[in-house]
Amino acid sequence: MNLPTSMNPPTPTNPDIRLVVLDMAGTTVADGGLVEEAFAAAARHLGAEPADMLDYVRATMGESKISVFRHLFGTEAQAQEANKAFEAAYADLVDAGRVAALPGARETIELLKSQDRTVVLTTGFARTTQDAILAALGWQDLAHLTLCPADAGGRGRPYPDMVLTAFLRTAAADDVRQLAVVGDTSYDMLSGVRAGAGVVAGVLTGAHDADALRAAGATQVLDGIGQLPGVLG
Repeated sequence: MNLPTSMNPPTPTNPDIRLVVLDMAGTTVADGGLVEEAFAAAARHLGAEPADMLDYVRATMGESKISVFRHLFGTEAQAQEANKAFEAAYADLVDAGRVAALPGARETIELLKSQDRTVVLTTGFARTTQDAILAALGWQDLAHLTLCPADAGGRGRPYPDMVLTAFLRTAAADDVRQLAVVGDTSYDMLSGVRAGAGVVAGVLTGAHDADALRAAGATQVLDGIGQLPGVLG
């Protein structure tokens, strides 16, 4: 099984990690600017200028999309309308074949499962969008569980709710320190830290750089998801 490697692989942490919570877009799924494209379509749908809002969208990558729209548009009605337009635009991009797995993502998940670790995929998207991505990749049965903010009471990252929901639903770990949380944004890192995860790993294949990931609490920064098994030992 050939997974991407680095000239400077991270040092194994050797914790007893039993549950691995992985982000999707930017971590296991190539983003390719699709979030920004879908956001621009949603902003135009509401008569707003996308360029005026893109800095905030980039800074909050990883957060629940409805939360981003609430901040940008103010009223709940406008936020919900923008979110529907975003989800529709993203679905069109998925249908057009614009979504792809990041190198080594499937192989890494399969390897983690072969090591008797439970794997959960999480996202800030709505369930319909998450399911469309999983179907496009043929990943419907790849992970043990998939979660979106609605599955965790409505709060997405940076809250720890999805991580803790994974912990409770799978019953795969006895202690939150037996969790690994992996993502490409500072919001992913914050959610892992707030959940008490033993490993909080950032990957450099998505939105935020190493400094931002470390500042948010990353215990490891990886070139890509393929390095994760080496970290877990």
